Amino acid sequence: MKLDILVIAVHPDDAELCCSGTILKHIALGKKVGIVDLTRGELGTRGTAETRDEEAADSAKILGLHVRENLRLRDGFFQNDEFHRLEVIKAIRKYQPEIILSNALEDRHPDHGRAGDLVYDSVFLSGLPKIETLIDGVKQEAHRPRLLLQYIQDRYLKPDIIVDISDHMDKKIESIKAFKTQFYNPDVDDLQTYISSPEFFESVIGRSREFGKSIGATFGEGFTSRKLLGVDNLFDLR
Repeated sequence: MKLDILVIAVHPDDAELCCSGTILKHIALGKKVGIVDLTRGELGTRGTAETRDEEAADSAKILGLHVRENLRLRDGFFQNDEFHRLEVIKAIRKYQPEIILSNALEDRHPDHGRAGDLVYDSVFLSGLPKIETLIDGVKQEAHRPRLLLQYIQDRYLKPDIIVDISDHMDKKIESIKAFKTQFYNPDVDDLQTYISSPEFFESVIGRSREFGKSIGATFGEGFTSRKLLGVDNLFDLR
């Protein structure tokens, strides 16, 4: 299946927290959008890999994703090396997206920045025909997306572009709450973590309000880019 947008997230729930509004908006516009999670988040303090699998599937239904798969790399221990780059390249070539959204290049969780660099390198390498990859025994064609953006995670980073998600905030919150073991849920009796507090959940909403306010909208999601972004028409800007 060829996708318009592929979101690559190192942990199930990264995409929901950071760019689910953008996902919802573009699906509503008729675009095909999917998520590839790199790991099952098995090192998370709360829940298990199995519960994360179930929660990711529930969220996928809420978002209306066209596809969601998990590469099952080792949470916390994957590296930006040849093996892992080839796994990401296979996913990119499989879905041939025009746009990729990936993890922040620097963040509180070391997996986030490492994944951001892994995807950045893999996007370039995926366009080189001399790097050969197979899927189900069939040689894949080289493919390089035309745009790679990184979503902003726990630490504040100044965005290079902000997407208005005002019409999709309620559904974004619903998709985050699908991860019942991870975030604030008074019905779950488990160890409390940095992300399970009500304050963390409120900060996610507050960040969306802050980004929205910056562009004259109610809610927004910010992204960074390592390359300069251009437009054909100045009237597309607000």
